[in-house]
Amino acid sequence: MDLNAARMSTLSLILAGGRGSRLKDLTDHRSKPAVPIAGKYKIIDFPLSNCINSGMRKIAVLTQYRSHTLNQHVQRGWNFLRSDFNEFIELWPAQQQTGEDWYRGTADAVYQNFKMIDELNSEYILILAGDHVYRQDYSVMLQEHIQNNADVTVACIEVPVKEADQFGIMHVDEDDNIISFEEKPNNPPTMPGNPEVSLASMGIYIFSTKFLRDNLMNDAQDRQSSHDFGKDLIPMFVGRSKIKAHYFANSCIPNESYPESPYWRDVGTLTAFWESNMDLTKLVPELDLYDESWPIRTAQYQRPAAKFNYNYEERIGTALNSVVSAGCIVSGSTVEQSILFNNVRVNSYSYVKRSVILPGCDIGRHCQLTNVIVDSDTKLPPNIIIGEDPIADAERFYRNEDGIVLVTQKMIDKLPQTE
Repeated sequence: MDLNAARMSTLSLILAGGRGSRLKDLTDHRSKPAVPIAGKYKIIDFPLSNCINSGMRKIAVLTQYRSHTLNQHVQRGWNFLRSDFNEFIELWPAQQQTGEDWYRGTADAVYQNFKMIDELNSEYILILAGDHVYRQDYSVMLQEHIQNNADVTVACIEVPVKEADQFGIMHVDEDDNIISFEEKPNNPPTMPGNPEVSLASMGIYIFSTKFLRDNLMNDAQDRQSSHDFGKDLIPMFVGRSKIKAHYFANSCIPNESYPESPYWRDVGTLTAFWESNMDLTKLVPELDLYDESWPIRTAQYQRPAAKFNYNYEERIGTALNSVVSAGCIVSGSTVEQSILFNNVRVNSYSYVKRSVILPGCDIGRHCQLTNVIVDSDTKLPPNIIIGEDPIADAERFYRNEDGIVLVTQKMIDKLPQTE
């Protein structure tokens, strides 16, 4: 089978039902894939864009937790494929299709939808997480899978050993066969010859459809299983099936300024989320969103251009080393090394530094923000100072161990009226 035919015979499943509880209040009213990122996007836009750019045009987004925002985004921004060409991006909500349980794990989410999967007669299934930020050509991984005649191919990336306990860690032989797999080990094994690095699963898998169907049916009957790919199925395949590793460096979309650093981020914590957005304020970010050969798409709305008002001695609307999105107004205030998402207003005499301001926020006059994440549609009252006093920040808002402060409208509403 040639590559074009293989693409047409591949069904991409994006697992987008997770809450992402480590993002704290950011996921109180939305699922993790629906969290805004990079000024104008949502996290789900990255795997969706990778699919389209890779030529994968049969896509299902599996949803569960608080999915309204995600459903709305996909319906409004990703409805451009041609059904008469057998192309689609569909939302598959949890429907209890195999019993009374909702999705019990990543593998169970796929199992519960296998009736619809079988109706599509796809030869290969690409499984993706809906909550990672990266650029990858999945067709390269698919081609390897076919050439190796593999049952399953697992995308992997080198990670520092100090971070390896957050991932599934694997060992491979000289032919890239996976010979061991441990999910989030306490003492992560390292790569041969490099004790500082471990080989981590990215949560990206390609399966031959029949192989996956048979194994999911067996897993569904196993009462001891947690029905998760990383915890149960992938370790079970080792030594029993042809399971191959695919190195992300071979299929990532390179950034010429960082040729040795393939960009992939799990933005599952507030610090990781903040750092990923701060990276975009650099002169040359690691994540290249200006690469027209691999565009990241999103829902597009008609908004005016960003505007900067006033040019008086202490009232100059300016942004330095920052990303300012459409619809923003910086009115007599200073924004430094920050990212303003769509439709943010920063009012006079305020100073915003190293902060992430999500869509629709209004920063009152005389505010000072440092190392802050402000959730969507939050209205900050005048004269509020955040990021200078750790004790006060922790009492009023959520402050993590790295000093990143999360502010939501619910937190603002609880402040004394004199704040």
